[in-house]
Amino acid sequence: MRFCVVTFGCQMNVHDSDWLARALEVRGWERVSEDQARVFIVNTCSVREKPEQKVYSLLGRLGDLCGRDPDAFVAVGGCVAQQVGRGFLERFSFVRLVFGTDGLVRAPDALVRLVGDPRARESLLESSETFVEREDVWSLPGPAPAQAFVNIMQGCDNFCAYCIVPYVRGPQRSRRPEAVLAECRVLVGRGVREITLLGQNVNSFGLDRGGTGVGFAELLDRVAAIPGLERLRFTTSHPKDIDPEVIAAFARLPNLCPHLHLPLQSGSDRVLRRMGRRYDRAAYLGIVEALGRARPDMVLTTDLIVGFPGETEEDFSQTLDLVQAVGFQSSFSFKYSDRPGVAAERMGPKVEPLVASDRLARLQNLQNSITRKCLKNCVGLQTSVLFEGLSRRQARGEVFWRGRDPAGRVVNVPRPESGPELTGRMMQVRLVEAKKHSLLGERAGSTW
Repeated sequence: MRFCVVTFGCQMNVHDSDWLARALEVRGWERVSEDQARVFIVNTCSVREKPEQKVYSLLGRLGDLCGRDPDAFVAVGGCVAQQVGRGFLERFSFVRLVFGTDGLVRAPDALVRLVGDPRARESLLESSETFVEREDVWSLPGPAPAQAFVNIMQGCDNFCAYCIVPYVRGPQRSRRPEAVLAECRVLVGRGVREITLLGQNVNSFGLDRGGTGVGFAELLDRVAAIPGLERLRFTTSHPKDIDPEVIAAFARLPNLCPHLHLPLQSGSDRVLRRMGRRYDRAAYLGIVEALGRARPDMVLTTDLIVGFPGETEEDFSQTLDLVQAVGFQSSFSFKYSDRPGVAAERMGPKVEPLVASDRLARLQNLQNSITRKCLKNCVGLQTSVLFEGLSRRQARGEVFWRGRDPAGRVVNVPRPESGPELTGRMMQVRLVEAKKHSLLGERAGSTW
């Protein structure tokens, strides 16, 4: 059966989609482009309103495609599926499967059943009290990427005022350390050189009822010790839970990359209290300083929300000040939007949309100027680049390849058209030019 997957949202959703696609390929299905597919899988995100609305727009288009093929159908999974549930089945006749965040593990077999019974429709929306292990699809034959994600937990217990994640992904459930390590060993054994550990709040790994006494710092040590693993990353971290031992890990583990995504959300103590973040400016800056001492080449990125209910111009100015003080390499910034059922939905006063848009533009202009300066400071340095594939930038007579340095910065490197395939290769590169959001490099050695 030919299928395609459309993914919205975070890296965890991307990883979920990759696992689901691989599980279907193991069952003999073929992953194709949207115009060739007969089964369309939509993995959804409900963290903000805009991705959710994009889902409904996409379903309208997919409905037209299914109307031309009576055997074609759509499966909707992820956070919006958990939130809306069987409403998708009631509203869209061509949607035949709805699976929530815990239902993902049963989705491959459900899809096979639906193909075998054209009249059947299913929903997989039940939640589990423990982390449900997924079918092992990575140790089976097939190509392995140079980089891979490994999920270490599910859900979140923080209930930040603006966030719907605890409602759609459930409470925090940590995976058994032995299972995490086994998956990492399999991946490295198949040629993966870089692993990113994933969770809604990796810093609290092991602190829930499913914990075994192994905390996140110890897990980092164990994964980093796997022979052949050249790079280790993790995301996402909540500042209130970051352990001094995790900070110290950046100094003691040479393959732990000097990059941390540390969501700030606001630079105003008043707004942070209303958000329920449980840290303040001083605490955040203390973490930044400790990270700098542990790893002087540390690069920080962050998440920011503007227009949170009650945010004043003074609150916003404090965000600008803190962004400038920290000097984030890059940031994901968004206007606040109400999500159903969260505490902030009932908070006021709401910030006028035009005011929020103006603040977002000012914040992004500041970030762009900081990013340009950070990238410009890299010019002249030599670094290792792990190549991911062909770059979107191409030129006659040369082929540009895209990779990342240890800090996660995108580096594009030209190679003669007759040169070798670079995907998955690690190479020393001299950085020669800064672009708006990336760097241009040239090989530092004499051969490819």
